[in-house]
Amino acid sequence: MKESKPRLFLGKVLAQFTLVSVLWLTYSCSSYEQFRQVTEEFEIPTKVFRADYNQTWQAVLQHIKRYDLALQSQETGVIKTRWIDNTLEVNFTDAFGSNDAVKAAKFKIIVNVIKGYRGSSEVTKVTVFKRQMVEQDFLQGWKIIPSDGILENTILYRLERILEIDNKLKKIEKAKSDAAEASF
Repeated sequence: MKESKPRLFLGKVLAQFTLVSVLWLTYSCSSYEQFRQVTEEFEIPTKVFRADYNQTWQAVLQHIKRYDLALQSQETGVIKTRWIDNTLEVNFTDAFGSNDAVKAAKFKIIVNVIKGYRGSSEVTKVTVFKRQMVEQDFLQGWKIIPSDGILENTILYRLERILEIDNKLKKIEKAKSDAAEASF
């Protein structure tokens, strides 16, 4: 009889441990779904370019100049636009969805250019962040909504194209100068 009590006690402890483990695994996996949405929402589009800092900065300015700039600082590597009204675009894209039309919508773009090195060559990392706000009615006020990432990725794609064209033009100029030097 003495031997059965410890076994019974050990069996209960093992059963409780198994139950707690299963519940913990179930809860931890279900809570991951909540945090996955947060990590996807805060993922900021970024791209690393094989170009020096000044070349990348000029490419960013060349593309962003069509927006109304509020801040432009090459020393800190930050460019910010003023709030830009995009009510018509938001209402047009939501026309095919289930959302009601918004009263007003605006966004701002923040571009960050960072100098770095990959091996011995200089590279730059460009990060584009779009902050989108909508106002359904005047009682609720402005509400921040997540960006769809299309504008940010478009800006990064255009920067890549500008830098590629710039690098090809530099190669052509170098080949011309080398040919002129050789013929002289």
